[in-house]
Amino acid sequence: MKPRGAALLERFQHPAQVVVTGFGVTILIGAALLSVPHATADEPAADPIDALFTATTAVCLTGLITQDTGTHWSLFGELVIMGLMQVGGLGLMTVATLFGILLSGRVGLRARMAAQVETKTLQMTDVRRVVRNVVLFSLTCEAVVAVVLACRLALGYGESWGRAAYLGAFHAVSAFNNAGLTLWPDSISGFVGDPWICIPICAAVVIGGLGFPVVFELARRWRRPRSWSILTRVTVGTTTVLFVLGAFVLTALEWNNPDTLGTRPRPTRWLAGIVLSVMPRSGGFNSVDTSAMRPESWLMTDVLMFIGGGSAGTAGGIKVTTFGLLAFVLWAEMRGDAHVNVGNRRLPVGTPRQAMAIVLLSAGLMTVATIVLMALTDYSLDRVLFEVVSACATVGLSTGITGDLPLSGEVMLVVLMFVGRIGPLTLATALALRKRTRRYELPEERPIVG
Repeated sequence: MKPRGAALLERFQHPAQVVVTGFGVTILIGAALLSVPHATADEPAADPIDALFTATTAVCLTGLITQDTGTHWSLFGELVIMGLMQVGGLGLMTVATLFGILLSGRVGLRARMAAQVETKTLQMTDVRRVVRNVVLFSLTCEAVVAVVLACRLALGYGESWGRAAYLGAFHAVSAFNNAGLTLWPDSISGFVGDPWICIPICAAVVIGGLGFPVVFELARRWRRPRSWSILTRVTVGTTTVLFVLGAFVLTALEWNNPDTLGTRPRPTRWLAGIVLSVMPRSGGFNSVDTSAMRPESWLMTDVLMFIGGGSAGTAGGIKVTTFGLLAFVLWAEMRGDAHVNVGNRRLPVGTPRQAMAIVLLSAGLMTVATIVLMALTDYSLDRVLFEVVSACATVGLSTGITGDLPLSGEVMLVVLMFVGRIGPLTLATALALRKRTRRYELPEERPIVG
């Protein structure tokens, strides 16, 4: 008879099952904690759907809300939400980083961490070191941002040092983990012209969204770009291009909009434009009223949210790595090259197929979800699409319709947030681990394309 532990391991034959189960259990625990009477500020107990929605948005680092975080929840509820954001962020970064190492060694998670056989490149000591470094890196970044925010809130806005420290810690955790949840009802709109608030939050969003492997490689080799790995090259290059392009396009589109940037001084407009470009990476904070933006700005934001941030980080979306690699695939196809090269490295044959599979499946999911949500509500296509992309890409920006959705719409967003957070990671891992060699080849036939 097999031991109980061995029998349990057999139920989780694939690493993706461990990830899905872990995040699911964490969400249920968070929802249970938020359902107790002490979690709300005024009501005896939170509505079960609101508790589940909030727990999901915190663990999945999304930021969409059905109830205002700063007024609906008590101090206990806010601490639970902050803890869920921290657990979700650390769990995602750790799991994604370990999966990257595991896949590079082509050895399964069970064999590495459970049985400790066929360890090859990753020992259990390496796992502990990676986890320790991820935790230390995350907590250090959050502490620095929390100190800056606390000092600014205390010295510039008259908050007591205790309250400023709490606000700084909460929003530092939310920013670094790309959660987008705030204790202010208008997000960071009250600080739209304050660089001491906006810039640290944007910096935390970018650093957390780049991913642990990229940040550490940059710290070691920032003076030698030619020695960077493909992951770092594509992540940094694509992130930079999208950030600059997004800032200029969104600022230009909203420049004369009186409801967003039109009535503000020029320096404030450019600072708000930077925030507009950074936050669709999965940050979720907004320094201007997103619901008042122009439809063309919503569409541009949809594109940025769909792409998302870096791999092995706290950001969502299909990832800038996926988008960047497909750009190299397109360039190679236009040049007629037989292989896809990134700098002085050649991509494996299966990598472009995996990237294409992630893009097509994500686009298909968002298309179906948009059709269903439009059938459930009377909102226009641009607002519904924005909400769906924000949920799937775990961003948290909204045109203001989240709290007005019917119960079925809220439940659908819960599913989208969970799938959007877990889906790309588990899908990429599953595609990489399913690689197999055929013992025969079929006859070749070239169809007409285009």
